[in-house]
Amino acid sequence: MTANQPPVVLEIKNLTKKFAVDGGRVLTACDNISLKAYAGQTLGIIGESGCGKSTLVRTVLQIHPATSGEVIFEGQDILKLRGEAARQNRRKIQMVFQDPAAAFNPKMKVKEIVTEPLLNFGLIKKSEVDARAAELLQMVELPVEFMDRYPHNMSGGQRQRLGIARALSLEPKIVVCDEATSALDVSVQEKICELLVRLQKEKGITYLFICHDIGLVDLMCHQVAVMYLGNVVEYIGGGRRISTEGMHPYTKVLLKAVFKVDFKPGERIEPLESEVPSPLDLPQGCPFASRCEFCTDICRQQKPQLKEVAHGHLVACHLVK
Repeated sequence: MTANQPPVVLEIKNLTKKFAVDGGRVLTACDNISLKAYAGQTLGIIGESGCGKSTLVRTVLQIHPATSGEVIFEGQDILKLRGEAARQNRRKIQMVFQDPAAAFNPKMKVKEIVTEPLLNFGLIKKSEVDARAAELLQMVELPVEFMDRYPHNMSGGQRQRLGIARALSLEPKIVVCDEATSALDVSVQEKICELLVRLQKEKGITYLFICHDIGLVDLMCHQVAVMYLGNVVEYIGGGRRISTEGMHPYTKVLLKAVFKVDFKPGERIEPLESEVPSPLDLPQGCPFASRCEFCTDICRQQKPQLKEVAHGHLVACHLVK
């Protein structure tokens, strides 16, 4: 930790998640991942669909049991917690889901949804529901009179604000945003991101921000991990920006596939069209070797490890020095 670096609030150490599938085979969704999240900052995790982003955070949250590895939070490995200790720990790490409509019970009113966690942990009495619901709705800039509505009477952006209010009701130290803006219109995305940034500054929350939008991640996040086929292939922090200083061939391909409003004459989108190898049959060498135009023999034979190429910047590539 440098003089200006906040303390580490969550450390993922060598985390691996494998799923058993038919025929006795094993699907490796996350392969020996190590990451750190810092207090009051945002760790972005990006990559194509199926790269293991959501599985990683769901394993951290113990929705999926880990195959191996550790997740250190407040000095202990939370993957080893069981029973009431695990339940109490969940107060401190909450999640905002991609589809708020699917995350809520349609038969519950807004005030019931947003205060249910508080009642579950005995933090408020039933007589205090209305007052606490009003506070939480105001926090996320929703009208207090919404508390007697049902989720289906709200817009997508309003439902996502409700999801944020519910996640923050227990005053967690870490909030996981799993594609929390991807189902929203661009104008609504902007408002939700502004809300997340404001709440982070006010409450010192640490975000794990899972997203497909590399441009949004570049703007929102203090550190960014690029995942490919269950591996972190690049990690950038230390004040560097992935949009201008990304080095891994996969990161560069992702950046070329981004639509920009300021395209220069002759510039065009270059999508990565080839298929991702099956996680049931991981390649021996670099996971990106079969799709990389710079691939050499060593790339096919030996898996590269993350190495520091600049302060706070790690890349897993034989060709990056």
